[in-house]
Amino acid sequence: MKEKSLYSLTALFDTPDEIIHAAERASKTGYTRFDINTPYPVHGMDRAMRLKPSRLGIFALVFGLLGAFSAVGFMTWVTLVDYPLVIGGKPFWSWPAFVPVAFEVTVLLASVLSVVTMIVLYFRFPNNAHPLHDTPYMKNVSSDKFGISIQADDPIFDEHEVREFLRNVGGKSVAPVYLDLSDLNHGQKLFDPKFLGVLAVTAIVVSAVTYIIFNKVLYMEPFTWMSAQEKLKAQNPSGLFADGIGMRPPVPGTVARGFLPYALKGKPDDAGKYLVNPLLPTKDVLERGKSRYLTFCSPCHGNFGRGDSRLQGQFPNPPTLISDKIRNWPDGSIFHLITEGQNIMPSYASQVSRDDRWAIVHYLRVLERAQNPKESDLK
Repeated sequence: MKEKSLYSLTALFDTPDEIIHAAERASKTGYTRFDINTPYPVHGMDRAMRLKPSRLGIFALVFGLLGAFSAVGFMTWVTLVDYPLVIGGKPFWSWPAFVPVAFEVTVLLASVLSVVTMIVLYFRFPNNAHPLHDTPYMKNVSSDKFGISIQADDPIFDEHEVREFLRNVGGKSVAPVYLDLSDLNHGQKLFDPKFLGVLAVTAIVVSAVTYIIFNKVLYMEPFTWMSAQEKLKAQNPSGLFADGIGMRPPVPGTVARGFLPYALKGKPDDAGKYLVNPLLPTKDVLERGKSRYLTFCSPCHGNFGRGDSRLQGQFPNPPTLISDKIRNWPDGSIFHLITEGQNIMPSYASQVSRDDRWAIVHYLRVLERAQNPKESDLK
């Protein structure tokens, strides 16, 4: 014979106003171990029950901070210790670049771990046994009724007084709910072999279905209408042309709209002789030259052109840009060097526009003058 004990007394109500009134009366009477069950959320219920703020927010805060510090800490370790990179003159520790990743990890851990905490800690997963399950009371409040359940472990619980209280507040179908102690002691456990077996089977089935859908079904008609379009892909062979190559070279002599080829390609002497900086050294031009220099030139040549590379020995350090040799070069020679490159320095023609290259030349002259001032500059 199963051993049972009284778990709670329940009552049903017909309207939201009635259940709000019952909750307020229960709180004022002094009951603290009671719960309200409704078929849909009833606004104002938490105030009527005098519920304290949930502590789940504290867990969310902790998990969010854990995600933020973990993401920033990992990226800091990578950029400063494991694999430092100098890209476009950016500092090793560039916090604006960390913000999107840190934000995503913060939201991910705060949301996912909060749900896990709620299910495991508050709902005691995987133990899904509850005395109210499968009772007429729960069937009613899951449909169109509103109910209150006052638990027997409430400090001021008295069965006779609770029955009278529920009738006085308008409760109908007042009924006891019993707790099966044998079910309570033998409820579902997390490491129960049956439960683990169900989890394993579920994981295998879900993984198999996911694999079949994404690796087989989506490659069958009619799901291939996007990937199997009649189009020419640059890296794929094509039967449209005699040579079978899909990527076609441009017509010889083709010039892109708005672009003039560099006329002095391979002629550094002529560049120094014939090229003249078309820009005036205005404040805006110098600011633009400084920006482009710090982005593209400073990683190797240093912020002040001294050849003190910030690449920490990853590449041979370049020569200084403030030497007498460079100072005596005409502007056209420096422009040619940026355009075509020299030795291990690549061409920056595809990355820096023509006017920006001339602006860099102006800014380089400023660096040279600042570190090699004339006597008149010091007066």
